Amino acid sequence: MTIYNAPLADIDFVLNRFCGLNDITSLPKFADVDSSMVGDLLSEAARFFEERFAPLNKIGDTVGSQRNADGTVTTPEGFKEAYKAYVEAGWGAVGFDPGFGGGGFPWLVNIAIQEIMNSSNMALTMAPLLTQGAIDAIMHHGDEIQKMTYLPKMISGEWTGTMNLTEPDAGSDVGAVRTKAAKQADGSYLITGTKIYITFGEHDMADNIIHLVLARTPDAPAGTKGISCFIVPKYMVNTDGSLGAANDVKCVSIEHKTGIKASPTCVLSYGDNGGAVGYLIGEENHGMAYMFTMMNQARLGVGLEGMALIERAYQQSVEYSVLRKQGRAPGAPAGESSSIILHPDVKRMLVTMKSTIEALRRIIYWNAACLDIAAQHTDAAEREKASDIAALLTPISKGWGTDMGVELTGMAVQIHGGMGFIEETGVAQHYRDARITTIYEGTNGIQAMDLVGRKLGMKGGAVILGLFDEMDAMHDKLLKHPELVASAGELKAAINAVRGTTQWFFENASNQVAVLSGATPYLRQLSTLVGGYVMAKSAHIAVHSDLPADEISARVNTGRFFCEQLLPAVHGLSGAVMGDDALLMSFTEEMLSL
Repeated sequence: MTIYNAPLADIDFVLNRFCGLNDITSLPKFADVDSSMVGDLLSEAARFFEERFAPLNKIGDTVGSQRNADGTVTTPEGFKEAYKAYVEAGWGAVGFDPGFGGGGFPWLVNIAIQEIMNSSNMALTMAPLLTQGAIDAIMHHGDEIQKMTYLPKMISGEWTGTMNLTEPDAGSDVGAVRTKAAKQADGSYLITGTKIYITFGEHDMADNIIHLVLARTPDAPAGTKGISCFIVPKYMVNTDGSLGAANDVKCVSIEHKTGIKASPTCVLSYGDNGGAVGYLIGEENHGMAYMFTMMNQARLGVGLEGMALIERAYQQSVEYSVLRKQGRAPGAPAGESSSIILHPDVKRMLVTMKSTIEALRRIIYWNAACLDIAAQHTDAAEREKASDIAALLTPISKGWGTDMGVELTGMAVQIHGGMGFIEETGVAQHYRDARITTIYEGTNGIQAMDLVGRKLGMKGGAVILGLFDEMDAMHDKLLKHPELVASAGELKAAINAVRGTTQWFFENASNQVAVLSGATPYLRQLSTLVGGYVMAKSAHIAVHSDLPADEISARVNTGRFFCEQLLPAVHGLSGAVMGDDALLMSFTEEMLSL
């Protein structure tokens, strides 16, 4: 199946009714944005990506990108043309500053477009995604010359960007970076070293590639405190903006991967011929702080990738389950095979996928809305509150979004039965493509550690406790609607369970082993609770809306299903969160090998 239809109805519901897009576009920063245009903008985005990106998803998987003998990389047939059309249509510019050629829309709108892009073709979308992170880092930390030199072309998409963190001996431990940067008389630096896992580090779709590279200056302190960030263009940029000579950076290989095969994951060598010219962003030894500007935005984008892949796999699963006939469903006439969608187990899988997609869409879009408010609201208190919620939601968006991406694209394979294990149906590609997302931008174990180590303690725990209070208030509202009383009960029970485990973290904060042992199950537990909360809120909004009756019923039912049949899973996680860490750590290498 190559057909993908953007879920515009639910996207519209989340943007306008759940996230309050009109309130965001009323902020002074977005004075020139007409919120009534957003629906037409997204309809056109859906048409474009359904027609130009989605049909290339299959060939991207079967052919992949290829490295040539001269170090260049050729993307699959049709990718260059599709990316050129993307640039010409201006899709990459929608969410960026008009002063550098952007469209000036809230990031929330950009996230909606990004979802459609990822569902259409995640591998191709990796190039714009990494470029967005590089733009953000230069926008926040570059000097005016750097901004004017690089941002207009990167925002238009004519040039792409990369993040260069990982090295052969420095994966998640970025403090072990060995790449060197030697300052020259003219203020530039010569960069030497090797970077691995660089997404779209070399390709044939753009005129230039702007690498953001972490490296150490000669007298830099050890660890993360001694890392600086440099702009290293593939081609040097002349004072008039034209491209000059090739820089001393070369792709020496590309990885052979489980999924997203059209996205070239490159090993880049800097300085084989004396040193690649780089330009310091900000100050020396502040590179990690600057890179986190990219990483936090990228973490939200990666969570969105997980959700977008479930959406694509879900649409394919619904179509298949209607067409595939096998067995006789309960109540079906004797002697007739039924569409498998009528079997309760298949129905359960489909509704689990649908309700989880909706929960993730609400969480991720809410996260993006908070980023807009934190950056642009005129009231300092509102900015601070939104920033705190965005920080709390980021590990949930990334961690739960990608965990569910793997689990539920796997469920799509299950719905297809044996045919799901056969590549010709195409559903296995979504599963394989999703697998990297739990590793990208800090593994989900790192997201869990960030959650319990940094985010729970914000403002002495007031941020997470305030969110629980907000959930309690929603519980009270649900009780006024007979059809939502059962959901209210499950929500309240889940809130109480997670309050308990959260309090346990507060009480055991000094016991690092205990805290880290319980981090991953707690991330799942809190994420599931937040998913239940947003689905309960969604159902409540629907009940009070002027939507058609069938849409109200659909949203109430998915909300109820999540709260009443998926949310209870939080209770089973409490034991793992607060479990015996001494027991866990008692498993020696010898014991694990028996």
